[in-house]
Amino acid sequence: MSATVSFTVPSPHGPRGVTVAYARVGHGAPLLLLHGIGHHRQAWDPVTGILAAERDVIAVDLPGCGESPALPEGMAHDLPTLSAVLGAFCTALGIDRPHVAGNSLGGLLALELGRGQRARSVTALSPAGFWAPAERRYAFGVLTGMRHAARRLPPPLVERLSRTAAGRAVLTSTIYARPGRRSPEAVVAETRALARAEGFAETLRSGRDVRFTDDIPGIPVTVAWGSSDRLLVPRQGIRAKRIVPRARLVRLPGCGHVPMSDDPALVARVVLDGSR
Repeated sequence: MSATVSFTVPSPHGPRGVTVAYARVGHGAPLLLLHGIGHHRQAWDPVTGILAAERDVIAVDLPGCGESPALPEGMAHDLPTLSAVLGAFCTALGIDRPHVAGNSLGGLLALELGRGQRARSVTALSPAGFWAPAERRYAFGVLTGMRHAARRLPPPLVERLSRTAAGRAVLTSTIYARPGRRSPEAVVAETRALARAEGFAETLRSGRDVRFTDDIPGIPVTVAWGSSDRLLVPRQGIRAKRIVPRARLVRLPGCGHVPMSDDPALVARVVLDGSR
């Protein structure tokens, strides 16, 4: 069920009110789902039904994405602030140390919550933060190009392209290995979400110097990487394993950067196994 919640978060200029949109379904131990930059919570839709059979699934629109407004003035869209927002969000919902699964930026945030002992377990799908400088510049260049295209393409053209598998490939093949599996409605919605994401530019700027360098002791960690990830190449998973040596490293054959629709059954199994 779609809902919003408002709460206060400390900031350098005093407490600030933040509003976050989310959807919640299922029963069991709480599982927080986090999407990537410029995306929205519906990226998780292909696996939510499977996960909800065993988990209380809470899919979040990160601040400045989807239906969540940007953070108020005086709060940066950076890793420490977004982590604090997610911690306050869980407190507002009465959730204590949920299992957390995230993709891309969401994967990095999941790892950060785990590092701060604010997660019961972490599953990170192609998480940001394990790049070499050249890989980071490449990924940010691709993301910037996708953002420009989403903002400049006329909506009628996006709708026409979405009606064919070839058109969906044009719009989304950078992040999906099997873009034809996306529905026309989903492609239109995520293109619109990317175009309208208020927090995109600041979040991207704040990520220029971000690298995840700490181990995460004491909780189960799974890092999974699509073998066909064209945005954050799979060798970054090897780096992640070196930095978080206790992590379970899983290969997702035939999956791209956002693997949830490329192979929903496999991704759901990886997330559930990681949270058991």
